[in-house]
Amino acid sequence: MSEFRHCPVSIARIPAGLSAPSRSVGEFLAAASGYILPSMQRAVSTLPEEIRNLAGIHFGWWDAAGDFTDGPAGKAVRPALTLAVCQAMGGAGADALPAAVAVELVHNASLIHDDLIDRDATRHGRPTIWHQFGLPAAVLTGDALFFLAIDTLRRGSPALAGLGVTRLTLAVQALIGGEYHDTLLEGQILPILDDVISMTEAKTSVLIAEACALGAIAADACPERVAHLYAFGLHLGSAFQLVDDLLGIWGESATTGKPIWSDLRSRKKSLPVAAALTSDHPAASTLRRLYSQHGAFTENQLVEVAALIDEAGGRRWAATTAEDHIGKAMTHLQDASAAPGPAAELSALARHIAHRDH
Repeated sequence: MSEFRHCPVSIARIPAGLSAPSRSVGEFLAAASGYILPSMQRAVSTLPEEIRNLAGIHFGWWDAAGDFTDGPAGKAVRPALTLAVCQAMGGAGADALPAAVAVELVHNASLIHDDLIDRDATRHGRPTIWHQFGLPAAVLTGDALFFLAIDTLRRGSPALAGLGVTRLTLAVQALIGGEYHDTLLEGQILPILDDVISMTEAKTSVLIAEACALGAIAADACPERVAHLYAFGLHLGSAFQLVDDLLGIWGESATTGKPIWSDLRSRKKSLPVAAALTSDHPAASTLRRLYSQHGAFTENQLVEVAALIDEAGGRRWAATTAEDHIGKAMTHLQDASAAPGPAAELSALARHIAHRDH
């Protein structure tokens, strides 16, 4: 992240009490998803036929037989941030469209690989690519989307094609490092909480931060404002991951799109788990004993483990820390002197992320 340097600001600072956004968070995300869809499909259409078909199946555009579908897709949080930040910095949505498409392609590439690494069989209620078509299909489709993202960004404005490509490439490298770090942590019975925090920042927060930074770059924002919006996204991403980890333990399948207790079944050292395992609460010792045992948790043990994580303080710590990150994100959003309308939508999205049902 670049340092905070002074730069002239022509848009008024956000008032202390933001006005309510003109549309709900759901409408905001749906509008962003619909806006980028034609460009997403045009980009994917340039891939080799076999990979194009796999990508379309992953996105839920058609099924394995080639029939068009209208199944549930992702929430499009990252491209929505890119578009809204660009508008908050005085740009137009079209200015940020290549960046919005690029970050969504990167995100979905990481999901395809993540499903393979975690051996998750479903996402959004559909079979995952690796589960339906095998490991090579998932690896190669994910790789193709990574490269397609860079090529898409390269076709944007000079700022996006230059600085933007450099920044997104570094974000992808951080994401890959975080993914691998995550696999290493799975073998540790007692992870260091700071290590897990560092891993999740690289795996999740950095891409959300870059989604915001690229939106600001697309609007030709000065370095100080880009830096504040990167920091806004970084804290927002940390809150997003904390809530996602809470949902991975206590969330309903209808909300997460994944099986209940999916993170516990895979013994993932998510943030609430790491906080609970390293707690000095008496319940933590029982939890450490259960995690030291080999083999899959039984259904009864899954219930017990979830209760122990809660009792040891992991659930409360994660929720409180998420709120703290949202507060810091809001400070950076205000310091970026964003236009009030888009800023209100960014603020509403941030609070929605922190208060998803968990």
